[in-house]
Amino acid sequence: MQTKQISLLILGDKFITMSETAKIELEGKIYELPVIVGSENEKAIDISKLRDLTGYVTLDTGYKNTGATKSAITFLDGEEGILHYRGYPIEQLAEKASFIEVAYLLIYGDLPTQQELDDFEASIKKHTLVHEDMKQFFEAYPAQAHPMGVLSSMISSLSTFYPESLDPNRSQEKKNLTVHRLIAKLPTLAAWAYKNSMRHPFMYPRNEFDYCKNFLYMMFAMPTEDYKVDPVIVDALNKLLILHADHEQNCSTSTVRIVGSSQANLYSTVSAGISALWGPLHGGANQEVIEMLEQIHNDGGNVDKWVAKAKDKEDPFRLMGFGHRVYKNFDPRAKIIKKACDDVLEKLGVDDPLLDIAKKLEKVALEDEYFKARNLYPNVDFYSGIIYKAIGIPTEMFTVMFALGRLPGWIAQWKEMTENKEPIGRPRQIYVGKTSRDYVEISKR
Repeated sequence: MQTKQISLLILGDKFITMSETAKIELEGKIYELPVIVGSENEKAIDISKLRDLTGYVTLDTGYKNTGATKSAITFLDGEEGILHYRGYPIEQLAEKASFIEVAYLLIYGDLPTQQELDDFEASIKKHTLVHEDMKQFFEAYPAQAHPMGVLSSMISSLSTFYPESLDPNRSQEKKNLTVHRLIAKLPTLAAWAYKNSMRHPFMYPRNEFDYCKNFLYMMFAMPTEDYKVDPVIVDALNKLLILHADHEQNCSTSTVRIVGSSQANLYSTVSAGISALWGPLHGGANQEVIEMLEQIHNDGGNVDKWVAKAKDKEDPFRLMGFGHRVYKNFDPRAKIIKKACDDVLEKLGVDDPLLDIAKKLEKVALEDEYFKARNLYPNVDFYSGIIYKAIGIPTEMFTVMFALGRLPGWIAQWKEMTENKEPIGRPRQIYVGKTSRDYVEISKR
């Protein structure tokens, strides 16, 4: 591949001009590009017309430096450890709000009044049941089927039961109905995916319960038992779902936006987001925490040995659940969920060697200067994995729990993208393959 030397000049500030335009010089010609400044002073050079103006495209593998959209949903600052939903600090929402209230905020832009919240909850409770024919789909899956594969398929299949969802030009009322159905039915399908893997009877939703309590009931209740849902666990789950509800533009969120940009129906669009989340580089972090704890336990449980391995640059071992690729200082969500984790462990009194190892690792990370100097503090994935393990959720269900929390964010991103009438996503590429050549008959190759 040949490369051509070009000169890039952005005037003013070192990285971005403080005036209304930036300038780029290509092959001796200067082009002016608009500069956009967000409401939190984030700065961007608008290159949407670059190809039309110059014939050039930008190359940004993995889109690490590319803003694909303007969004009013979530703001995060990794350097300062800030996370806001629609302007509200995550700390306030996790302490004071319910997950359904936060879902309304993300999807509709403002916190609901009491009447709006009551109507929203009532509509969701009205649609928690799924069509009985869908039970036949579950019966066709093997017991070993991964619940994320089952969930993605089942969510996509909802579009076949609600064909009106296929119309991209349907009324706002019908769009809301699709949104409410999806929020209502995903917990039912998620719990049933678990029940199916256990070959246990399905438990139907009980709409006198709130969202989180209803999910736990469908997960763990049995027909012959009088199952009591512990309020401490309900509160911890409510916080976990809020903390995972949105996280700006990431792999699964961008997947939802780009699939939705084709005017695919919401069910299939969210199904694609679930598939993206399934990848171990995205949604599998808390599962990796438990697998790491199992690895340490199976080796004899010597935490000091494995901490030393983590500090050794020549050793490939890495502590899972410490530090964060976005948050360079601390994960604001971890501070919130740490208390909930402590409350759950204290209330349940779980006797589990993996949890003992986790607490020892947490103590080291919070006190050891090596970890403190590198900001390798326990993150939300560390604590969420411990909570899920403590309340009996198997590791293969961890990403399902992530999807349950992330659903309102996906819906909000899809809704914003469609209402803004954003164009279909169409990334460009730099071709590096063979140049034109003639076909040769197989006998002469």
